[in-house]
Order: sequence, then structure tokens, then C-alpha cells
Amino acid sequence: MSSRDEHAGLILLVEDNRQIAEMVGEFLERRGYSVDFAQDGVSGLHLAVSNSYDVVVLDLMLPGIDGLDVCRKLRGDAKKSTPVLMLTARDTLEDKLVGLEAGADDYLVKPFEVRELEARLRALIRRDRRQVSSEVLTVGDMTLDTATLRLTRAGQELTVSPIGLKLLAILMRESPRVVSRRDIEREIWGDTLPDSDTLRSHLYNLRRVIDKPFDRPLLHTIHSAGYRLADLEAETTPVSHIA
Repeated sequence: MSSRDEHAGLILLVEDNRQIAEMVGEFLERRGYSVDFAQDGVSGLHLAVSNSYDVVVLDLMLPGIDGLDVCRKLRGDAKKSTPVLMLTARDTLEDKLVGLEAGADDYLVKPFEVRELEARLRALIRRDRRQVSSEVLTVGDMTLDTATLRLTRAGQELTVSPIGLKLLAILMRESPRVVSRRDIEREIWGDTLPDSDTLRSHLYNLRRVIDKPFDRPLLHTIHSAGYRLADLEAETTPVSHIA
């Protein structure tokens, strides 16, 4: 396996269509990336778990184990946070939600331009390589340790996707202020902005984990302004003063 390139990246491409795999691999290697290949889900999962990649490019429809199951096992069983870019021929919101819920960070609909694929790879690598300061963020009864990526609410440990953790870190650092959609997207994806469904899908999945099982929500949509993470009940609770 090739060593990690400081300026480009080490990519695992899991794609059973040989023509697509060769086209993508040749393009990325010309651009300075190192690329490993797998043609089925079992081999792809083994490589993704055994090695340290900058990004896993994962086709949805694979022989053996499909891309969704590979992603779920990578996140759940192997506890790997490697960014995953999912390739799919399905373009409905529901399909995108399922992919993001499985743990994918981004998706690209086939057919695609290889230049867009590279741009999305760069954005994921740039985000993942940023130095993460060691801090513990708390909003209401929810706490995120940015060094260990341990997320808890009301003492219960929660599991969210790497993009979900990034979203939470942004909103928790700014809490209780409102953060605009544009600022969130640029912080996560840089100048390569995703389509309009991507952020909404990540927020939907994030709410299912951090809010739905609990008595009151912390994540709030502010119409025409953005999003805020805050314990509104605590904000409105009167403070007793000692005479």
C-alpha cells in the first residue's frame, strides 16, 4: 500500500465497475493521490478497517456487502471515523438520508465529473486534517469532548457521524447564538458547497440522536436565520435573588 501523501491524500476506492474505478483511479493518481482499490464490500471493509485512509470512496451497490452495510460496520463495529464519500445512482432525499444515517459524510450522484469528486475529496481531507483543540463543550445536559469525540447527554453516551460531531462543535462553541446555514456549510465543506439537501439531512439525523430520545430539544431551527443549540428552558427559568 502506498504511503500517505502530505499534499494530496491516500484514498480507498470501493467500486465494482472496473471502468469507473480505472477512470477515477488514473485521474486521482495524476493529481498526486495514492489510491487503493476494492471491487466488493467484503474486501473494501477489510482494507478500510486495516489501514488509515484519508477518505473512503464507497459505491452504494456492491457485491457481497453493499455500501450501506460497509459504512455501518465501519462506524459501528470498527469505530473508524475515516471520512466516507458515498457514490450512488439514487437521487431521492430518502436515499440520501439513509446514506448519511449509515455514517457517510458526503455523497455524489452518478454519473459525476471526476473534478467534482476530487473537489469533495479535498474538502473532506482538509476538514479531517485540521488540528482539533482539546476542549470540553457543554450545552444544557449535553457534553462533547473534542479531543476524544465522546458525546453524552444526560449521562448517556451518544453516537453520531463525523459530520454530526463537526456540526455539534460549531453550534456548541457559538451557543446560544444563531449560526447561519452559509457559515456552517463553509466551515464544514469549505468552498465546495454541497447541494441543498446535505446539511438538512445531517441535521435531521443529528436531531434523531441528540433530541428525539429526550424530554426537550436542544437543536433549534431559526427561520430565515440559521440554527442554534441552546437549552431554551434554562434560558427562560427565573433566577432567584437573595435579598
